[in-house]
Amino acid sequence: MLPTIAFWIHKAKLKSTRTYGFASSFNPTHPQGKAKWAFGWWVSPWHFGLDEGPVVLMIENVRSELLWRLMRLCPYIRDGLQRAGFEGGWLDQLPCT
Repeated sequence: MLPTIAFWIHKAKLKSTRTYGFASSFNPTHPQGKAKWAFGWWVSPWHFGLDEGPVVLMIENVRSELLWRLMRLCPYIRDGLQRAGFEGGWLDQLPCT
């Protein structure tokens, strides 16, 4: 995750002119990309603070794994994943509730 954020900042320049954080959205394959953006990508002209929350959660998860630990302990998430057909990995390592 950290290499991805570094790419967004330093190579793709998705934060360079943004006061409040990263661009809300971008599409590297959209045909109406502009030369002012790195790689000629289409980049949203708007900014939504809603997009910053997941970035904060991802950074905390890399730092402490808090979100992974909470998710793994939640019986509703575990049961839902198993009912959806997911198996293996941490789902098999935890005791069933």
